[in-house]
Amino acid sequence: MQAQHQPQVASRNQATIARLLLAANSAYGESNRPDNSYTQRVEARAESRQLLAQVMELSRENAAAWGLLGRLEMDDGNLDTARALFERSLDINPDQPQQYTNLGYWALACERPALAEQYFQEALQRDRQSAAAFCGIAHAKRRLGQFDVAYLHYRKLLQLDLNWPSVCAGMVACAGHLQVDRADQELAYDAITLLSRDDVAHQELGRFAAGILCQQYDLDNPNAAVLLEAAAEDELLLLALEKTLMPDARIENLVTLLRHAILAEVAQTATLRDGVHRLAAAIALYADRTGYALLVSDAEERLIDAINNSIRAQFAMGERLEDIAGSLMISALYGALFHQSFAVDIGRWNLTEWPVGLQPLMAASYYNRAMEEAIKQPFEEKAAELTLERADVPQAWPTWQTLSHHSESSLKAVMKAKLGLNTDSMPDTLRIMVCGAESGQRALELAASLSDVEIVAVDESLPNIARASRTAQEMGLNHIVFWPWSLASQFIADGNQVHWLEIGRLPSEQMSPLSLAQLVDQASGQGAVVHLHTRIEGDSEADSHIRQLIRQHELPETRASLRRLRRMIINNAQDPELGALLREDDFYGAGGCHNRWFRPQDKTQLAGLINLLSNEVNWKLVRAQDSDGHSLALAPVQKQLQAEATGSNVQSVQGQPLTLYFMKRR
Repeated sequence: MQAQHQPQVASRNQATIARLLLAANSAYGESNRPDNSYTQRVEARAESRQLLAQVMELSRENAAAWGLLGRLEMDDGNLDTARALFERSLDINPDQPQQYTNLGYWALACERPALAEQYFQEALQRDRQSAAAFCGIAHAKRRLGQFDVAYLHYRKLLQLDLNWPSVCAGMVACAGHLQVDRADQELAYDAITLLSRDDVAHQELGRFAAGILCQQYDLDNPNAAVLLEAAAEDELLLLALEKTLMPDARIENLVTLLRHAILAEVAQTATLRDGVHRLAAAIALYADRTGYALLVSDAEERLIDAINNSIRAQFAMGERLEDIAGSLMISALYGALFHQSFAVDIGRWNLTEWPVGLQPLMAASYYNRAMEEAIKQPFEEKAAELTLERADVPQAWPTWQTLSHHSESSLKAVMKAKLGLNTDSMPDTLRIMVCGAESGQRALELAASLSDVEIVAVDESLPNIARASRTAQEMGLNHIVFWPWSLASQFIADGNQVHWLEIGRLPSEQMSPLSLAQLVDQASGQGAVVHLHTRIEGDSEADSHIRQLIRQHELPETRASLRRLRRMIINNAQDPELGALLREDDFYGAGGCHNRWFRPQDKTQLAGLINLLSNEVNWKLVRAQDSDGHSLALAPVQKQLQAEATGSNVQSVQGQPLTLYFMKRR
């Protein structure tokens, strides 16, 4: 009887262990579902740990349990513990593809992509169907700079309908590094697929789409002809115009020619035919995205003036919206409807009363701008805008369509996992200040992905503040505000402090009374983190030359000035110095050009900030990264900071492509 009883007990234990493991894996799966809140994921992770503890009570030799426990530790940022647990699991059962996959992701977390690739290959040797290992190889190849190979791996996963967020984000990241040297229908299909999704950052696909379209239309050939009918049916071109900004002079020329062709046809036929409606609306959206930086001929301006006069008459005669829609589409190709003399007539209708196909354009060209104008009104900085013509008010920059995907987390978890800081004594809600938030993409990503923060985002551009504030309202984010520097400075002067300061775009030279270093010092208490970049963008020799021209000729800060300067640069594309600007994203938007030439970042602000943070008595360097996001040894960076602080003649940290994190000691 005893001999029979023991196998029965063992059998019951095995069944219990299997049931517990199944439940633990299910809970772990819930902890990694991106649509679950951070709190839900933490609770699911805790439940998984509890179930694994019950497994360990029944058996200490269950390989799967040790492996799952390692994944939990890795998710919590305990990388050394995670590796030990994965290896313990392999000691029990060496033939586990899952544990080699886990070790691969551990190696990626440790920034060792070559080792990660080896582990993923080990996993695939044991299980050729492992999608997680195959995806891991794609991630490893991307980290190693083998973007073309990684891209093909991501494409294969998408073809298998494994459209995980990490797969789409990885494919987008690789796409920006690909050199498109021939017309490729598969690449065009990929771009259409990615631009059609709502969960990827469309703005990061601009160069990729531009490369494909340049080959597709043979834009390097001066004799190439582009038919309006073909362009009107090109889904890639239409999506790219609707959703991204393509920083390529050849594409800008193509868009300008297509716009002119549409206007010329309307001038001849007095109607906008149905076949080009979507193309016209797409080009109007694109022109709006550039801040109407596209070059315009005198003949086009005369035609548009005549069309705008006709629209005023149409409104005065009470014509139906459907009858005015075509004319508005043509007008929006050359200027924002909000800036036109008939703008007040548009405001008599709600956005939803316009034809559905016209609504995205009406929102961008009129309704969003009207909402942003209302947001600006309470700020004292609005007075400076009142002296400008409407069309000369600077555009929000940079432009972006969708936020990059980030699973919800907590700032305290990030500080612990990424910086190794103890956050036990910190309050439940932490305050972040983003200095130089521009049009708010990074600040809004933080607000959307961190569950335990309130955010003060600061910028000197009212259009940026208005654009970002409107977007926050539309997203339902109530724990973020966008302020000008004057309001933020008063907030800190009143004794308020923050736990994390992120430095984006530096104040311009026009903000010289402001001391960024002083504000950071006052705003940060013990344990606060400062995150900054040490390279200033928009500081090339060509930019200095343009700013010198502006001073010599006393050019006003107007859209006409920006167009003249851009025309000069485009006409001198072969000049090594000026031609370099054509490779800059900022060149393809009026807002970007305005920032580079009329509001350049102040180098002295960064120098003062680095001098403050170099004081080791008050500040500790806790992390340093290169331009690819790889961690650097702290000692050499710290040594360079010390030498710079004492005035030694060494290479300055300022100007190097570094990302630094400092913690305030006291």
